[in-house]
Amino acid sequence: MLKLYNTLTNQKEVFYPNSDHIVNMYVCGPTVYNYIHIGNARSVVAFDVIRRFLEYCGYQVNFVSNFTDVDDKIIKRANEEGLTSQEVADKYILAFYKDIDRLHVKRATANPRVMENMEAIITFVSDLVDKGYAYESEGDVYYRTRQFSTYGQLSDQSIDDLRTGASERLNDSEQTKKEDSLDFALWKKAKAGEPAWKSPWGMGRPGWHIECSVMATKYLGDQLDIHGGGADLIFPHHENEIAQSEAKTGKKFANYWLHNGFVTMGDKGEKMSKSLGNFVLVHDLLEQEEPQVVRFFLASAHYRAPLKFSEKNIDEARRNVSRLLNLDHNFKHRLQLAVDHLEDDQSLLDQLNQFDHHFIRAMEDDFNVPNALTVIYEFMKFSNIYLERDHVSQKVLKNYRQQFKTWLEIIGLSFNEEELLDDDIQNLIEERNQARQARDYAKSDEIRDRLKAQGIILEDTAQGTRWKRNGSFDKNEE
Repeated sequence: MLKLYNTLTNQKEVFYPNSDHIVNMYVCGPTVYNYIHIGNARSVVAFDVIRRFLEYCGYQVNFVSNFTDVDDKIIKRANEEGLTSQEVADKYILAFYKDIDRLHVKRATANPRVMENMEAIITFVSDLVDKGYAYESEGDVYYRTRQFSTYGQLSDQSIDDLRTGASERLNDSEQTKKEDSLDFALWKKAKAGEPAWKSPWGMGRPGWHIECSVMATKYLGDQLDIHGGGADLIFPHHENEIAQSEAKTGKKFANYWLHNGFVTMGDKGEKMSKSLGNFVLVHDLLEQEEPQVVRFFLASAHYRAPLKFSEKNIDEARRNVSRLLNLDHNFKHRLQLAVDHLEDDQSLLDQLNQFDHHFIRAMEDDFNVPNALTVIYEFMKFSNIYLERDHVSQKVLKNYRQQFKTWLEIIGLSFNEEELLDDDIQNLIEERNQARQARDYAKSDEIRDRLKAQGIILEDTAQGTRWKRNGSFDKNEE
């Protein structure tokens, strides 16, 4: 039974989607003015794992994640680079896709953009004005926050405390425009030199919060199953989304709110911040590190927990990916000479079912990847002992390897066949085996060195010569 931790209620709840077989899921996407940083990627990977497990459970997941392509940061970057705002957005959307593809993240069902949904945004704001939840003031449109009686429920804050904090942050010009300091902008009056669109309130552009309400309901309907994003979005962004959406539709906006934890930097666990200059761009990290290692690092912690970015933790991820890859290689190696079946096949397959049962139970507990990985590591120990036998069963190994790959696909790792030996290297291994049989150890050593230079490490065992790739996954391996 799948249970999710719902930020709205601060407890784990059994997951009951609106439809028996379909999950409608919205996750807030990036503001596309730069390459994504490791914090952005953490959220992308966390919800990719969640999506993958939901699909493993048999659901069709309609996964929508937006691009914010109208924003002050984009306008600033456009001015710096001598581009239009749309050109800046196009550039970094392409970069985003390139990064997430390398991280083995599944593409969203839809990635709507603000610029492509302006008419729907204007209509949505107009509806809120007509219902009395919003008002125009000097070309801006604001949401009447106090009119939404449950405002503050998601972030567990009282509206009076929020009002005090908001009034302290306002300048005089903002204060005079608003009926209440807690009111927030749905539409902003155009400024000179900025992109703007025609609206009933004059030329302008949307506020930040309105876009997600519009695109979520447009692409997924009035009531979502899951709404996700980083913990930094709980207030005010997600709080405002609820107020806007439920005021317009009269329905509960999302049944389950899921939020991933922050990425911290270094051994001291300092919060990652652009203002502190300690953020890491995924674009740069993937030039230095194997994408599978970065993917594993991002996916291996529980999605709600803080994730510490450090060289030590990257090293640990590298070693674990190397171990996983090596087990897959060993399965493939032993399959070559395995017999069809053995007497204890059924008991071994029963054991595999037990491992799978524990893996599923871990993931059903609010997508607990660390506990699921513990199951995989125990399976690896069990499998390695079996692989040392003189005789192994093809039936067992095929099932073990397939189940292993299925688990790893949920985590987001995939060991492609093209990563294995090509014909030339295989021929060198066979040539070395012949040299060893002829006691030509000089030639055998020469071939071993040539293979090592190409990143292929050989291991001579009682069952024959095994190999694995060295290099990207385990930089410390001899």
